[in-house]
Amino acid sequence: MKVLLVYPEYPETFWSFKYALKFIRKRAAYPPLGLLTIASLLPGDWEVRLRDLNVHPLRDGDISWADMVFLSAMDIQRESAREIIDRCKKLGVRIVAGGPLFTSCPDDFPEVDCLILGEAEVTLPGFIRDVAKGGCERIYRRDGWANLKKSPPPAMGLIDMDNYSCMSIQYSRGCPYHCEFCDVTFLFGREVRTKSVEQVLLELDRLYQIGWRGCVFFVDDNIIGNKRKLKEEILPALIDWMREKRYPFEFITQASINIADDDELIQLMVKAGFDEVFIGIETLEHESLKEAGKSVNQNRDMVENVKKLHRHGMQVQAGFILGFDNDKETGFDKMTKFIQESAIMTAMVGLLNAPRGTQLYERLEREGRLVDDSTGNNTDFTINFIPRMNGDVLMRGYRAIVETIYSPPNFAKRLKMFLRDYRPFKEKGKIMRKGHVTAFVKSLFVLGIFERGRLDYWKVILWSAFRRPSVFPLAVKIYICGYHFRKTFQV
Repeated sequence: MKVLLVYPEYPETFWSFKYALKFIRKRAAYPPLGLLTIASLLPGDWEVRLRDLNVHPLRDGDISWADMVFLSAMDIQRESAREIIDRCKKLGVRIVAGGPLFTSCPDDFPEVDCLILGEAEVTLPGFIRDVAKGGCERIYRRDGWANLKKSPPPAMGLIDMDNYSCMSIQYSRGCPYHCEFCDVTFLFGREVRTKSVEQVLLELDRLYQIGWRGCVFFVDDNIIGNKRKLKEEILPALIDWMREKRYPFEFITQASINIADDDELIQLMVKAGFDEVFIGIETLEHESLKEAGKSVNQNRDMVENVKKLHRHGMQVQAGFILGFDNDKETGFDKMTKFIQESAIMTAMVGLLNAPRGTQLYERLEREGRLVDDSTGNNTDFTINFIPRMNGDVLMRGYRAIVETIYSPPNFAKRLKMFLRDYRPFKEKGKIMRKGHVTAFVKSLFVLGIFERGRLDYWKVILWSAFRRPSVFPLAVKIYICGYHFRKTFQV
């Protein structure tokens, strides 16, 4: 059996890092971890190839080679996925599809020959057994949640690592919180399931052995969902492994804001190599947090929580949402002020949208307020329901926030503030990675000569070089990312 794994193209988005990747000569930010895991679940005698459209184009010959095309996608990749499906149908190649997009919207894709819904560790074995017998059903649905201790390591040998800026690994699935707007619990449940220490170290060993050095993204939706196991088992093992290997990786991940409540947890994570964490701050309006079911964010000094993480050596990336029913017009200035004061450099400010499978989607459907499907991109100035706030006011307020926080003077001011607070883990020392010099040299021309705001670039870069040389590569990286955000938001 010949199987072609196809990963659809991402449009230009906040997280695509399209403009930033050019500075380090990479084609995509992350490899398709889901499809690489699928590859490891397929029978050993099946011939498997992978085509990531974010790296290489898909040719008709690639499709014609295969007996089946396996397609996995998220909402934001819908348009590219449809194009792939159309091409497969024209060439007469059977399509097998799964992943968040198809699990959430199976009825939207009648052209697909077979749908593998939910977690593949649970649903894929039945499909494989049926194919071995000479046929298959059209839909395979999950029956319970996957046991991650039986999940195989991803087949990293199918990709060329040089095309990517960061590798990916998954330790856990699920989130204990059930926010109204989020589809994580629909896709992965509220019970946090984890891999074993041995599995995590095996995957890291494989990345190390095939020569990867640099960024590794723990893609867990909330890595501290099972805090006890993380603190008692995973982090101590990671600390020993990283010391032994002399810190070959820098880890980034996602967590809830209550990570700031546990000093021991923060210290362990930093020692283990975690230096970036994405946190869903969402909104500063108490009633909007209550509406969203985001109880973990309530009654906090958010600025201090963020700065505490910075002082310990963890850069906070954050998500912000506009468009809750309880949002007020005063919230635009409040959000702008918070982002500047907290020195959050990667601030994904977006509009509330209602993905299928969420409580929000169900509520808005009952209220008759849905107008379209979510695009999966909450930074494209679209919203798929009728908001309580006047739509024109909401869009103007949104535009004002991103134009302010990503304007060169405000971004540079915020970066200098961040660099003053940020204290990296000393034991790691000063590590220069492949691509740092290339990125810096290119930034001198693109940002220092030709880009609007070049004076702000020189001010913060020279300040960092002389005042905080230990984090100079980080300063360059962040400024390049800021350039990408400005281009994405057209600021």
